[in-house]
Amino acid sequence: MHRTPHIVSDVMTQTVVSVGRQAPFKELVQLMQDWQVSALPVVEGEGRVVGVVSEADLLRREEARDGGPDRCTQPRRIADPAKAGAVTAEALMTSPALTTRPGATLAEAARTMARAQVKRLPVVDELGLLQGVVSRADLLKVFLRGDEEIAEEVRREVVSRLFPPPSSVLRVDVREGVVKLVGRIRDTALVPVAARLVRAVEGVVDVEVELSADRPEEASGAGRP
Repeated sequence: MHRTPHIVSDVMTQTVVSVGRQAPFKELVQLMQDWQVSALPVVEGEGRVVGVVSEADLLRREEARDGGPDRCTQPRRIADPAKAGAVTAEALMTSPALTTRPGATLAEAARTMARAQVKRLPVVDELGLLQGVVSRADLLKVFLRGDEEIAEEVRREVVSRLFPPPSSVLRVDVREGVVKLVGRIRDTALVPVAARLVRAVEGVVDVEVELSADRPEEASGAGRP
């Protein structure tokens, strides 16, 4: 049975390459190339994350190589002169590291990435020890869920709770992640609630609602106690 919402531990990569504080510049470049990653967690002790080195951090050295006066315009500015001359992970890294927890929802992790404009987040436990890494691509894995799997969760978690039979007759159709709710219900005031809950199901791309009142007088509130 799937949980809604899914959490970071469901999609994170557990096999992670990390480096120590004294890892040299060229080793960092080589590891990023070998592992096809854009950032490396920097750890100490038994795996406590103390920072992150990204491709952007490494590129500051290359930027500094061309940091002399531009022949056509003004002298270039180096974003961080201290990092431009750095040769170890400790000097290059961003610290403290921006991290997430295994139990964080995918939405929470996505918001953290978006706000910080990063592509990957180290996943740490309550002691700050590295447990894995979650990337943008990992967060998109939920959209690989099959249509029938999504439909079953919508029926179980939303329809059966908001619109139990026999008072409502409702069909759930899913195609390419787009959920369509079709049928007749007793209380149309619940339609916005249903749409919001369906959108919260992992893997749902969009929601279409074609629900009408079983009895017009009940839809308008007439005849209610």
